[in-house]
Amino acid sequence: MRYLVRERVFGIGDDFWVENEHGDKAFLVDGKALRLRETFELKDAQGEIVAVVRKKLVSIGDAMRIERDGETLATVRKKRFTPMREVYRAELPGGDELEIRGDLVGKEYDIEYGGERLARISRQWFRVRDTYAIDVQRQDADAALLIAVAVCVDRLLEKAEDDD
Repeated sequence: MRYLVRERVFGIGDDFWVENEHGDKAFLVDGKALRLRETFELKDAQGEIVAVVRKKLVSIGDAMRIERDGETLATVRKKRFTPMREVYRAELPGGDELEIRGDLVGKEYDIEYGGERLARISRQWFRVRDTYAIDVQRQDADAALLIAVAVCVDRLLEKAEDDD
């Protein structure tokens, strides 16, 4: 399944829809304003919260935590000691991780687990600069988690650019 993200400058309080490949609204990224730390909720088309993302206040390097029903699903952060390229990772409970690698700034990257691609994030299908696709490769993959990971990577990259 392919999901379309109409990229905008993401900030606290910003909301935007993620559409499926048929143009139907699939997920709402609901930015929460007036919070001490960056938070957004990922809601399905019926308005049910499927993930909550919070920027970690105290961590080595910037990190964002993805939660569902109060349980941590993943913590997304830049992978250290990758001198030739930027690589991010999403640490899963139990020590496993998703690896996020490719051209992160250009939105041409993969989210992998154990060397297997779970999702491809790409702008190549679109002429509109502010749109990219999240192409979920496996039927049994958690699409909401993969979308939340992609949005976290966007936000962390944007913050790193602002800090430079």
